[in-house]
Amino acid sequence: MRVFVTGSTGWIGTAAVDDLLRAGHEVLGLARSDAAARTLEQKGAIALRGDLDDLDALRRGSAESDAVVHLANKHDWSNPAESNRAERAAVQAIADALVGTDHPFVLASGLLRPGHEGLALETDDNPAVGAESMRGGSENLALEYLDHGVRSIALRFAPSVHGVRDHGFIASIVAVAQRTGVSGYVGDGSTAWSAVHRSDAAQLVRLAVEQAPAGARLHAVAEERVTSKAIAEAIGEVLNLPAVSIDPGDADTHFGFIGRFFGTEMTGSSAATRDDYHWVPSGPTLLSDIGSGAYTP
Repeated sequence: MRVFVTGSTGWIGTAAVDDLLRAGHEVLGLARSDAAARTLEQKGAIALRGDLDDLDALRRGSAESDAVVHLANKHDWSNPAESNRAERAAVQAIADALVGTDHPFVLASGLLRPGHEGLALETDDNPAVGAESMRGGSENLALEYLDHGVRSIALRFAPSVHGVRDHGFIASIVAVAQRTGVSGYVGDGSTAWSAVHRSDAAQLVRLAVEQAPAGARLHAVAEERVTSKAIAEAIGEVLNLPAVSIDPGDADTHFGFIGRFFGTEMTGSSAATRDDYHWVPSGPTLLSDIGSGAYTP
């Protein structure tokens, strides 16, 4: 298949493109710069210049391909409303281009379910609905196109997709520890995140493209629960800093934008995903990656 990938030179996208190419697929990658285009072309992919605001490029890449994997997101924590707007507009542009094709549309989503207890399941509905919600309600927007001949598939990633040179949430928490001289966790540290290694996440992207039916929800989760205290202790050990509790009321001040997430339960099960797609995560654990120096020079 020819697979159009947004975020093709990003953290997950780079590994996903490699996995798709190894499996024999042709990859058309959205590239925001000449450097990104060269990176794609050097590995044997085709570059399409554009970004999330270039809706014509998104439509063209989608229309010219047999499947779409949408991984890109602005992730502008200083202006989440703009990130949500851009995400919704991009998803609508892609889906409009796929109407009537029955082509796979694999959409990156998340596990966060505010106010809910327990592990998120693949059968759970996403509570984010409408343009003002997280990610602009893009998962539910994509699923609205099931009745219009689009094989929409939600791929919900663990909050930590980790590995060497990861620049995501864990890297931000490490940077806070280096700046403040303590490795903090919120409250008693009992809240937890799910985690998955980047290589395992990339493999699941390919399996979703190849196998997932319309309306499927897959969970890229290798470890269901890694507590914030365990994460802080692992960071403290590798940086030789004390792990300390941060009062929930001080979390935003201490951690910055990441404080709103670090003390939040973001966990899910991947039992159905593993059974349905014979997905067997085999990468290192989050704590082993932290301990081996994946987030430190």
